[in-house]
Amino acid sequence: MPAGVTWGQYLRVLAASMASMMAGAQVVHMVYRPLDDLDVLVQQELEKMKRESQQSTSSKLT
Repeated sequence: MPAGVTWGQYLRVLAASMASMMAGAQVVHMVYRPLDDLDVLVQQELEKMKRESQQSTSSKLT
């Protein structure tokens, strides 16, 4: 294995790293709740893109 570690050490560190990453992602979603307003944000962006598209179309016609 790289850096002279055994397979056991490598797998333990790998498992601990993955568990830490998953726990951190879960905490972020529980505390900050980033997906709660996703529908609203998507709708706002779609409306914004529609307005910009209409403005660019009308400016090309003039």
